Amino acid sequence: MVSSLPLYAVIIPIIGALLLVFIAEEKDNIRNPLALLTSLLTAVIVIFIIQQVFRGSILSYKLLQILPGLDFTLRVDPLGALFGGLASVLWVFTVLYSIGYMSFGHNRRRFFIFFLLSLSVTMGIAFSANLFTLYLFYELLTLVTYPLVIHEGKEKDHKAGLRYIIYSFSGAGLVLFALFATFGFAGSLDFAQGGILSEAARTAPLALSIIFACYLLGFGVKAAIMPLHSWLPSAMVAPTPVSALLHAVAVVKSGVFGILRVMYSVYGTDAMSELNLGVYVIVLISFTIILASIIALRQDFLKRRLAYSTISQLGYITLGGALLTQLGLTGGLLHIVNHALLKITLFFCAGAIITMTGKERISELNGVGRRMPLTMLAFTIGSIGMVGILPINGF
Repeated sequence: MVSSLPLYAVIIPIIGALLLVFIAEEKDNIRNPLALLTSLLTAVIVIFIIQQVFRGSILSYKLLQILPGLDFTLRVDPLGALFGGLASVLWVFTVLYSIGYMSFGHNRRRFFIFFLLSLSVTMGIAFSANLFTLYLFYELLTLVTYPLVIHEGKEKDHKAGLRYIIYSFSGAGLVLFALFATFGFAGSLDFAQGGILSEAARTAPLALSIIFACYLLGFGVKAAIMPLHSWLPSAMVAPTPVSALLHAVAVVKSGVFGILRVMYSVYGTDAMSELNLGVYVIVLISFTIILASIIALRQDFLKRRLAYSTISQLGYITLGGALLTQLGLTGGLLHIVNHALLKITLFFCAGAIITMTGKERISELNGVGRRMPLTMLAFTIGSIGMVGILPINGF
Protein backbone atom coordinates (compact mmCIF):
# COMPACT_ATOMS: atom_id res chain seq x y z
CA MET A 1 0.00 0.00 0.00
CA VAL A 2 1.53 3.30 -1.12
CA SER A 3 1.43 5.88 1.66
CA SER A 4 3.33 9.07 2.41
CA LEU A 5 2.98 8.62 6.19
CA PRO A 6 6.45 7.02 6.59
CA LEU A 7 7.92 9.98 4.69
CA TYR A 8 6.14 12.43 7.01
CA ALA A 9 7.63 10.66 10.04
CA VAL A 10 11.11 11.29 8.60
CA ILE A 11 10.52 14.80 7.25
CA ILE A 12 8.70 16.46 10.17
CA PRO A 13 11.66 16.28 12.61
CA ILE A 14 13.89 17.74 9.87
CA ILE A 15 11.48 20.65 9.44
CA GLY A 16 11.44 21.16 13.21
CA ALA A 17 15.25 21.15 13.33
CA LEU A 18 15.44 23.69 10.49
CA LEU A 19 13.02 25.99 12.30
CA LEU A 20 15.18 25.80 15.43
CA VAL A 21 18.11 27.16 13.42
CA PHE A 22 16.33 30.53 13.18
CA ILE A 23 15.42 30.74 16.88
CA ALA A 24 17.89 32.62 19.07
CA GLU A 25 19.78 30.73 21.78
CA GLU A 26 18.05 32.58 24.61
CA LYS A 27 14.51 32.01 23.25
CA ASP A 28 13.80 28.93 25.38
CA ASN A 29 10.10 29.79 25.51
CA ILE A 30 9.88 29.27 21.74
CA ARG A 31 12.48 26.57 21.15
CA ASN A 32 11.37 24.15 23.87
CA PRO A 33 7.67 24.01 22.86
CA LEU A 34 8.66 23.67 19.20
CA ALA A 35 10.98 20.74 19.94
CA LEU A 36 8.29 19.07 22.03
CA LEU A 37 5.57 19.72 19.44
CA THR A 38 7.76 18.26 16.69
CA SER A 39 8.40 15.06 18.62
CA LEU A 40 4.72 14.80 19.57
CA LEU A 41 3.58 15.21 15.98
CA THR A 42 6.06 12.57 14.84
CA ALA A 43 4.79 10.16 17.50
CA VAL A 44 1.17 10.76 16.45
CA ILE A 45 2.00 10.02 12.81
CA VAL A 46 3.82 6.83 13.79
CA ILE A 47 0.82 5.76 15.87
CA PHE A 48 -1.38 6.17 12.78
CA ILE A 49 1.15 4.07 10.87
CA ILE A 50 1.04 1.34 13.53
CA GLN A 51 -2.75 1.23 13.32
CA GLN A 52 -2.51 0.62 9.57
CA VAL A 53 0.12 -2.10 10.03
CA PHE A 54 -1.94 -3.88 12.69
CA ARG A 55 -4.82 -3.96 10.20
CA GLY A 56 -2.61 -5.94 7.84
CA SER A 57 -1.33 -3.12 5.62
CA ILE A 58 2.30 -2.79 4.59
CA LEU A 59 2.93 0.91 3.94
CA SER A 60 5.60 1.92 1.43
CA TYR A 61 6.85 5.01 -0.38
CA LYS A 62 9.54 4.97 -3.07
CA LEU A 63 11.66 8.12 -3.10
CA LEU A 64 14.29 7.32 -5.72
CA GLN A 65 15.37 4.42 -7.93
CA ILE A 66 19.10 4.33 -8.60
CA LEU A 67 19.42 1.00 -10.43
CA PRO A 68 17.10 -1.95 -11.02
CA GLY A 69 16.91 -3.63 -7.62
CA LEU A 70 18.55 -0.66 -5.89
CA ASP A 71 16.29 2.12 -4.68
CA PHE A 72 15.71 4.51 -1.81
CA THR A 73 12.39 3.38 -0.38
CA LEU A 74 10.53 3.56 2.91
CA ARG A 75 8.41 0.60 3.97
CA VAL A 76 6.73 -0.24 7.26
CA ASP A 77 6.20 -3.84 8.37
CA PRO A 78 5.48 -5.08 11.93
CA LEU A 79 9.18 -5.11 12.95
CA GLY A 80 9.72 -1.56 11.71
CA ALA A 81 6.46 -0.41 13.28
CA LEU A 82 7.55 -1.78 16.66
CA PHE A 83 10.93 -0.04 16.55
CA GLY A 84 9.56 3.20 15.13
CA GLY A 85 6.64 3.35 17.54
CA LEU A 86 8.79 2.69 20.59
CA ALA A 87 11.43 5.24 19.57
CA SER A 88 8.96 7.99 18.66
CA VAL A 89 6.97 7.70 21.89
CA LEU A 90 10.05 7.57 24.13
CA TRP A 91 11.49 10.53 22.23
CA VAL A 92 8.64 12.68 23.53
CA PHE A 93 9.54 11.86 27.13
CA THR A 94 13.24 12.35 26.41
CA VAL A 95 12.58 15.82 24.97
CA LEU A 96 10.51 16.69 28.06
CA TYR A 97 13.35 15.52 30.29
CA SER A 98 15.89 17.39 28.18
CA ILE A 99 14.01 20.68 28.51
CA GLY A 100 14.52 20.63 32.27
CA TYR A 101 17.95 19.00 32.23
CA MET A 102 19.41 21.43 29.69
CA SER A 103 17.76 24.57 31.10
CA PHE A 104 21.05 25.81 32.54
CA GLY A 105 23.30 24.23 29.93
CA HIS A 106 25.05 25.82 26.98
CA ASN A 107 24.44 25.50 23.23
CA ARG A 108 20.87 24.45 23.86
CA ARG A 109 19.79 25.34 20.33
CA ARG A 110 22.46 23.11 18.80
CA PHE A 111 21.52 20.33 21.22
CA PHE A 112 17.84 20.28 20.22
CA ILE A 113 18.61 20.66 16.51
CA PHE A 114 20.65 17.48 16.49
CA PHE A 115 18.22 15.81 18.88
CA LEU A 116 15.43 16.26 16.33
CA LEU A 117 17.67 15.24 13.44
CA SER A 118 18.45 12.05 15.37
CA LEU A 119 14.71 11.40 15.63
CA SER A 120 14.34 11.78 11.86
CA VAL A 121 17.19 9.39 11.11
CA THR A 122 15.89 6.84 13.62
CA MET A 123 12.51 6.86 11.88
CA GLY A 124 14.34 6.31 8.61
CA ILE A 125 16.13 3.27 10.04
CA ALA A 126 12.87 1.83 11.36
CA PHE A 127 11.03 2.33 8.07
CA SER A 128 13.75 1.31 5.60
CA ALA A 129 12.53 -1.01 2.87
CA ASN A 130 15.94 -2.39 1.94
CA LEU A 131 19.57 -2.62 2.97
CA PHE A 132 20.58 0.38 0.87
CA THR A 133 18.11 2.71 2.59
CA LEU A 134 18.95 1.24 5.99
CA TYR A 135 22.66 1.76 5.39
CA LEU A 136 22.24 5.43 4.45
CA PHE A 137 20.24 6.20 7.58
CA TYR A 138 22.59 4.05 9.67
CA GLU A 139 25.53 6.21 8.58
CA LEU A 140 23.57 9.41 9.11
CA LEU A 141 22.76 8.33 12.67
CA THR A 142 26.47 8.41 13.50
CA LEU A 143 26.84 11.89 12.04
CA VAL A 144 23.85 13.46 13.80
CA THR A 145 24.53 11.88 17.20
CA TYR A 146 28.25 12.76 17.23
CA PRO A 147 27.59 16.45 18.16
CA LEU A 148 25.42 15.21 21.03
CA VAL A 149 28.17 12.96 22.37
CA ILE A 150 30.72 15.82 22.40
CA HIS A 151 28.18 18.44 23.52
CA GLU A 152 30.02 19.50 26.68
CA GLY A 153 33.12 20.28 24.62
CA LYS A 154 35.69 19.02 27.12
CA GLU A 155 38.77 17.02 26.17
CA LYS A 156 37.26 13.78 27.45
CA ASP A 157 34.13 14.44 25.37
CA HIS A 158 36.14 14.83 22.18
CA LYS A 159 38.11 11.66 22.95
CA ALA A 160 34.85 9.75 23.48
CA GLY A 161 33.41 11.26 20.31
CA LEU A 162 36.47 10.28 18.28
CA ARG A 163 36.23 6.70 19.54
CA TYR A 164 32.52 6.67 18.69
CA ILE A 165 33.22 7.90 15.15
CA ILE A 166 36.08 5.44 14.54
CA TYR A 167 34.11 2.45 15.80
CA SER A 168 30.91 3.43 13.99
CA PHE A 169 32.51 4.12 10.61
CA SER A 170 34.62 0.96 10.85
CA GLY A 171 31.48 -1.06 11.45
CA ALA A 172 29.70 0.75 8.63
CA GLY A 173 32.57 -0.16 6.30
CA LEU A 174 31.99 -3.85 6.99
CA VAL A 175 28.27 -3.42 6.36
CA LEU A 176 28.99 -1.64 3.07
CA PHE A 177 31.20 -4.51 1.89
CA ALA A 178 28.50 -7.02 2.85
CA LEU A 179 25.88 -4.90 1.11
CA PHE A 180 27.74 -4.95 -2.22
CA ALA A 181 28.32 -8.69 -1.89
CA THR A 182 24.64 -9.29 -1.16
CA PHE A 183 23.63 -7.31 -4.24
CA GLY A 184 26.03 -9.39 -6.30
CA PHE A 185 24.47 -12.66 -5.13
CA ALA A 186 20.80 -11.67 -4.97
CA GLY A 187 20.51 -8.82 -7.49
CA SER A 188 18.41 -6.97 -4.93
CA LEU A 189 18.69 -5.47 -1.48
CA ASP A 190 14.99 -5.47 -0.64
CA PHE A 191 13.89 -6.94 2.65
CA ALA A 192 11.68 -9.98 2.12
CA GLN A 193 9.92 -12.48 4.32
CA GLY A 194 12.08 -15.59 4.24
CA GLY A 195 15.12 -13.67 3.01
CA ILE A 196 16.70 -13.10 -0.40
CA LEU A 197 19.77 -15.34 -0.09
CA SER A 198 18.26 -18.81 0.27
CA GLU A 199 19.47 -19.98 -3.15
CA ALA A 200 22.95 -18.49 -2.70
CA ALA A 201 23.29 -20.21 0.67
CA ARG A 202 23.20 -23.57 -1.10
CA THR A 203 25.63 -22.65 -3.89
CA ALA A 204 28.14 -20.49 -1.98
CA PRO A 205 27.94 -21.33 1.73
CA LEU A 206 31.43 -20.09 2.63
CA ALA A 207 30.96 -16.73 0.93
CA LEU A 208 27.56 -16.25 2.57
CA SER A 209 29.05 -17.08 5.97
CA ILE A 210 31.78 -14.45 5.50
CA ILE A 211 29.21 -11.89 4.38
CA PHE A 212 27.10 -12.61 7.44
CA ALA A 213 30.13 -12.17 9.69
CA CYS A 214 30.62 -8.71 8.16
CA TYR A 215 26.99 -7.84 8.86
CA LEU A 216 27.21 -9.15 12.41
CA LEU A 217 30.39 -7.27 13.23
CA GLY A 218 29.31 -4.15 11.35
CA PHE A 219 25.94 -3.79 13.02
CA GLY A 220 27.44 -5.30 16.17
CA VAL A 221 29.47 -2.14 16.75
CA LYS A 222 26.36 -0.08 17.49
CA ALA A 223 24.80 -3.07 19.26
CA ALA A 224 27.92 -3.02 21.49
CA ILE A 225 28.71 -6.70 21.01
CA MET A 226 31.97 -7.55 22.77
CA PRO A 227 34.76 -6.86 21.93
CA LEU A 228 33.31 -3.99 19.84
CA HIS A 229 31.71 -2.29 22.82
CA SER A 230 34.22 0.15 24.30
CA TRP A 231 32.77 3.23 22.58
CA LEU A 232 29.55 2.91 24.60
CA PRO A 233 30.92 3.27 28.17
CA SER A 234 33.18 6.06 26.90
CA ALA A 235 30.18 7.93 25.51
CA MET A 236 28.73 8.24 29.01
CA VAL A 237 30.47 11.62 29.25
CA ALA A 238 27.55 12.98 27.20
CA PRO A 239 24.59 14.71 28.90
CA THR A 240 22.15 12.24 30.46
CA PRO A 241 19.41 12.76 27.82
CA VAL A 242 21.99 11.74 25.22
CA SER A 243 22.90 8.67 27.29
CA ALA A 244 19.22 7.74 27.34
CA LEU A 245 19.12 8.30 23.58
CA LEU A 246 22.18 6.10 23.04
CA HIS A 247 21.03 3.28 25.31
CA ALA A 248 17.27 3.08 25.40
CA VAL A 249 15.89 4.68 22.29
CA ALA A 250 18.00 4.87 19.16
CA VAL A 251 21.66 4.08 18.68
CA VAL A 252 22.25 0.67 20.24
CA LYS A 253 18.77 -0.45 19.26
CA SER A 254 19.55 0.44 15.65
CA GLY A 255 22.45 -2.02 15.75
CA VAL A 256 20.24 -4.80 17.11
CA PHE A 257 17.55 -3.86 14.60
CA GLY A 258 20.08 -4.19 11.78
CA ILE A 259 21.15 -7.64 12.95
CA LEU A 260 17.55 -8.84 13.18
CA ARG A 261 16.83 -7.46 9.71
CA VAL A 262 19.77 -9.35 8.25
CA MET A 263 18.87 -12.61 9.99
CA TYR A 264 15.18 -12.60 9.09
CA SER A 265 14.75 -10.36 6.03
CA VAL A 266 18.03 -10.87 4.13
CA TYR A 267 19.16 -14.41 4.98
CA GLY A 268 15.94 -15.89 6.32
CA THR A 269 15.64 -18.65 8.88
CA ASP A 270 16.23 -21.43 6.31
CA ALA A 271 19.57 -20.03 5.15
CA MET A 272 20.58 -19.17 8.70
CA SER A 273 19.87 -22.74 9.82
CA GLU A 274 21.50 -24.35 6.78
CA LEU A 275 24.72 -22.41 7.39
CA ASN A 276 24.55 -22.84 11.20
CA LEU A 277 24.94 -19.09 11.57
CA GLY A 278 22.56 -18.89 14.49
CA VAL A 279 24.88 -21.09 16.55
CA TYR A 280 27.83 -18.74 16.02
CA VAL A 281 25.71 -15.75 16.98
CA ILE A 282 24.55 -17.49 20.15
CA VAL A 283 28.13 -18.28 21.20
CA LEU A 284 29.33 -14.71 20.64
CA ILE A 285 26.29 -13.17 22.31
CA SER A 286 26.48 -15.51 25.31
CA PHE A 287 30.07 -14.37 25.85
CA THR A 288 28.89 -10.75 25.68
CA ILE A 289 26.03 -11.28 28.13
CA ILE A 290 28.16 -12.95 30.78
CA LEU A 291 31.27 -10.78 30.53
CA ALA A 292 29.36 -7.48 30.38
CA SER A 293 27.38 -8.46 33.48
CA ILE A 294 30.58 -9.24 35.39
CA ILE A 295 32.21 -5.97 34.33
CA ALA A 296 29.07 -4.02 35.27
CA LEU A 297 29.30 -5.26 38.86
CA ARG A 298 32.83 -3.82 39.13
CA GLN A 299 31.89 -0.32 37.97
CA ASP A 300 31.66 2.42 40.59
CA PHE A 301 30.52 5.15 38.21
CA LEU A 302 26.73 4.92 38.03
CA LYS A 303 26.35 5.67 34.32
CA ARG A 304 29.15 3.26 33.37
CA ARG A 305 27.45 0.48 35.33
CA LEU A 306 24.26 1.22 33.44
CA ALA A 307 26.26 1.19 30.19
CA TYR A 308 27.60 -2.32 30.78
CA SER A 309 24.14 -3.42 31.84
CA THR A 310 22.90 -2.21 28.45
CA ILE A 311 25.57 -4.24 26.65
CA SER A 312 24.43 -7.36 28.46
CA GLN A 313 20.72 -6.70 27.97
CA LEU A 314 21.14 -6.07 24.26
CA GLY A 315 22.68 -9.51 24.10
CA TYR A 316 19.44 -11.07 25.32
CA ILE A 317 17.55 -9.37 22.49
CA THR A 318 19.98 -10.62 19.85
CA LEU A 319 20.09 -14.05 21.48
CA GLY A 320 16.31 -14.38 21.17
CA GLY A 321 16.48 -13.59 17.47
CA ALA A 322 19.42 -15.97 16.93
CA LEU A 323 17.34 -18.91 18.15
CA LEU A 324 15.53 -18.65 14.79
CA THR A 325 12.19 -19.60 16.28
CA GLN A 326 8.99 -17.60 16.47
CA LEU A 327 9.01 -17.82 20.25
CA GLY A 328 12.63 -16.67 20.44
CA LEU A 329 12.02 -13.73 18.12
CA THR A 330 8.90 -12.74 20.04
CA GLY A 331 10.85 -12.81 23.29
CA GLY A 332 13.63 -10.71 21.77
CA LEU A 333 11.19 -8.12 20.43
CA LEU A 334 9.38 -7.97 23.76
CA HIS A 335 12.68 -7.33 25.50
CA ILE A 336 13.37 -4.43 23.13
CA VAL A 337 10.31 -2.78 24.64
CA ASN A 338 11.06 -3.87 28.21
CA HIS A 339 14.68 -2.76 28.13
CA ALA A 340 13.85 0.59 26.53
CA LEU A 341 11.23 1.46 29.15
CA LEU A 342 13.31 0.32 32.10
CA LYS A 343 16.68 1.66 30.97
CA ILE A 344 15.33 5.09 30.08
CA THR A 345 13.83 5.24 33.58
CA LEU A 346 17.19 4.35 35.13
CA PHE A 347 19.06 6.95 33.10
CA PHE A 348 16.52 9.66 33.88
CA CYS A 349 16.93 8.86 37.57
CA ALA A 350 20.73 8.76 37.27
CA GLY A 351 20.71 12.17 35.63
CA ALA A 352 18.55 13.61 38.40
CA ILE A 353 20.83 12.14 41.07
CA ILE A 354 24.00 13.49 39.47
CA THR A 355 22.46 16.92 38.87
CA MET A 356 21.02 17.33 42.37
CA THR A 357 23.89 15.82 44.37
CA GLY A 358 26.92 16.23 42.10
CA LYS A 359 27.85 12.63 42.87
CA GLU A 360 28.56 10.17 40.07
CA ARG A 361 29.96 7.21 42.01
CA ILE A 362 27.75 4.54 43.53
CA SER A 363 29.98 4.47 46.62
CA GLU A 364 29.06 8.11 47.28
CA LEU A 365 25.29 7.68 47.21
CA ASN A 366 24.68 6.94 50.89
CA GLY A 367 21.59 8.80 52.06
CA VAL A 368 20.38 9.76 48.59
CA GLY A 369 17.16 7.80 49.14
CA ARG A 370 16.19 10.09 52.03
CA ARG A 371 17.02 13.19 50.02
CA MET A 372 15.34 12.07 46.79
CA PRO A 373 12.75 9.44 47.77
CA LEU A 374 10.62 9.55 44.61
CA THR A 375 13.64 9.40 42.33
CA MET A 376 15.08 6.43 44.19
CA LEU A 377 11.69 4.72 44.20
CA ALA A 378 11.59 4.99 40.42
CA PHE A 379 15.20 3.81 40.23
CA THR A 380 14.37 0.81 42.43
CA ILE A 381 11.39 -0.14 40.27
CA GLY A 382 13.52 0.11 37.13
CA SER A 383 16.27 -1.97 38.71
CA ILE A 384 13.83 -4.66 39.83
CA GLY A 385 12.49 -4.80 36.30
CA MET A 386 15.98 -5.17 34.83
CA VAL A 387 16.67 -8.06 37.21
CA GLY A 388 13.45 -9.70 36.00
CA ILE A 389 11.49 -9.83 39.23
CA LEU A 390 7.70 -9.87 39.31
CA PRO A 391 5.52 -7.91 38.78
CA ILE A 392 7.64 -5.54 36.64
CA ASN A 393 7.57 -6.05 32.86
CA GLY A 394 11.20 -7.24 32.77
CA PHE A 395 10.02 -10.58 34.14
